Amino acid sequence: MSENRSGSGGLFVGGLLVGAAVGTVVGLLFAPKPGRETRQLLKKSADALPELAEDLSASMQLQADRLSGTALRNWDDTLMRLREALAAGIEASQRQRELEQQATSSPEPKAQDSSIG
Repeated sequence: MSENRSGSGGLFVGGLLVGAAVGTVVGLLFAPKPGRETRQLLKKSADALPELAEDLSASMQLQADRLSGTALRNWDDTLMRLREALAAGIEASQRQRELEQQATSSPEPKAQDSSIG
């Protein structure tokens, strides 16, 4: 369950970064400043976008690595349980075969025919 929380945490950070960038641009466009100042602020914001994209990319890569590790651990656990189940099934089958062989190979007591005599 904590893995789901860390997954949503990565998405939250990504959403937060994108929301901050969009909010900055929209705020600058509607700010009561002269056009020259607004253009300068937009240019500064645009210059910051590559760094923002790099941070977002790093965050998403980290999240993908976590998910990949989790999936690999889950696969390993499932594979181990499957091997154990197969081994138990084979062992049970062998025991059943041995019991059946013992039952068919043990001599049954013959009833003595009293009519011969």
